[in-house]
Formats: sequence, structure tokens, C-alpha cells
Amino acid sequence: MGLEKRRMITEINVTPMVDVMLVLLIIFMVTATYITRKGFEVQLPEGSTGDELAESSLAFRVSSDGQFMLNDEIMDIDQIKARIPAILEENPSAMAVIDADRTVEYGQVMGLIDTLRGLGVKNFAAALEHLPDEAQ
Repeated sequence: MGLEKRRMITEINVTPMVDVMLVLLIIFMVTATYITRKGFEVQLPEGSTGDELAESSLAFRVSSDGQFMLNDEIMDIDQIKARIPAILEENPSAMAVIDADRTVEYGQVMGLIDTLRGLGVKNFAAALEHLPDEAQ
């Protein structure tokens, strides 16, 4: 009876780890499409000036067909009027950032701003699609 010397396996088998990582990657890719913003898309006007804004507790969107959205929730002007006082109570200096589609009538955006001013909102910003600076 011969005694065979057995060699210990000292290498790490990475195949199971790669399998798990690929499954996680597939799950992430499939679920990532569901994590996008709800609501509707707007085509913002373009401009070459403007600053980045921090997240706002009053993020408005106005679609090309005149629908309003406050913080990713579609609502009408009466619902907005009901929601604003509670937000301003938490943050009196909240800034209303308005993302309006470039085809929305000026009067509709001004009507929203007028309503918000009447409710006590004092700070406003309008979003735009930033154009790259031209080479000089």
C-alpha cells in the first residue's frame, strides 16, 4: 500500500463569486429601469448661463400639455395649494424650482408663480438645459 502525498488546495476558486456578481448585475440592470423618475418628460429651454441647484423641497414640472407635478407627483393647482403650506411650515425659505417644457405658454408658468407667491413662496428658480460654453 503506497502512501500518496496529498497536496492542499491553497488557491481561491473565484468562479462562484463571478457567478454571484453576474446575477447581481443582471438584477440591477433589470430593476434600474423601474427606478427612473415618475411622471412626464419636459424639454427644457436651453441657455449657456446658470448655476447648479441643490435639491429643492418644491420641485415643480409643467408638461407641454399643461399638467403640473410637485415633487414627482402629478396634481392639479388645487392640490398644490393644499400641499404648499405644510411644506413652507417645515422650511419657510424653500425655493421653488420650476422645470417647464419649452412649449408651455409663458402665462401658464407665470400663473403658477403667482399662485406660489400668494401662498408665501419667496424664492424661485427656473431650470434650463445647459449649453456647453463656446470656445473663444
